Amino acid sequence: MPAARKLATEQGIDTSKIQGSGRDGRVTKADVLEHVGKPASYAAAAAPPAPVAAEKPALAQPSPPVDIEQILAGRPEQRVPMSRLRQRVAERLVQSQATAAILTTFNEVNMQPVMDLRKRHQERFEKEHGVRLGFMSFFVKAAVHALKRFPVVNASIDGTDVVYHGYFDIGIAVGSPRGLVVPILRDADRLGFAGIEKAIADFGKRAQDGKLAIEELTGGTFSISNGGVFGSMLSTPIINPPQSAILGVHATKERAVVEAGQIVARPMNYLALSYDHRIIDGREAVLFLVAIKDALEDPARLVLEI
Repeated sequence: MPAARKLATEQGIDTSKIQGSGRDGRVTKADVLEHVGKPASYAAAAAPPAPVAAEKPALAQPSPPVDIEQILAGRPEQRVPMSRLRQRVAERLVQSQATAAILTTFNEVNMQPVMDLRKRHQERFEKEHGVRLGFMSFFVKAAVHALKRFPVVNASIDGTDVVYHGYFDIGIAVGSPRGLVVPILRDADRLGFAGIEKAIADFGKRAQDGKLAIEELTGGTFSISNGGVFGSMLSTPIINPPQSAILGVHATKERAVVEAGQIVARPMNYLALSYDHRIIDGREAVLFLVAIKDALEDPARLVLEI
């Protein structure tokens, strides 16, 4: 049993020499306790010392692969140590839940105008800039557009002070073999659509290769998490401290909506904004999300800054 195995390891006892009293002859914790302090014939052989290897950066240490066949055979367990990156992510998520008053508000956006714009200019955009025009650049642009109107969403708490940031460093959540990482798109307000798309493509490639530097994963004033690439319909993203808000983007699907009294099919996307209610009131959060919705449903606003 797991508890028995842990205790035997701590006491240096070889469980193969113990007659188990549990189900199917399994060794229980009580069985191990009976042999604590008994002759050395029960002592486990000392494991050979592990070779010492040079310590690698946190991002270069993936978790050991999980043996699915072993897990599914009978009722065994496999203990796999967390990677240092996964441990750090877990600490940050627990910190966020424990220190922030997190609330989430939702809205829906008709992505047809953005899709029409992409279709109309995709080929020329790619020839001109050498990168495809994706959806994320629109979400980043719309987020910056809304953050300028509601600066408290771009702020953070430091003790009893609210720190308003005069810059827009947007964290972009991307998947990697070692888990979710959030590289920072610095000064996103100064980048055009092509610059944003190139930076995001570079983040994604280097995340897969484990080549993102620690400096690229720290800081940030606001984050965007796109669960839609995995098919997510709706979620409540967790704030990345010390930031005060995060935008969750989901899969765009054709859904029935009512326009001018008629039921029509439109490519809809559900947006979620999780925010720290300690400094962001519901009014600001809702209006912030509406500003993003309005910008995406009328992309000309992003060019005209209105």
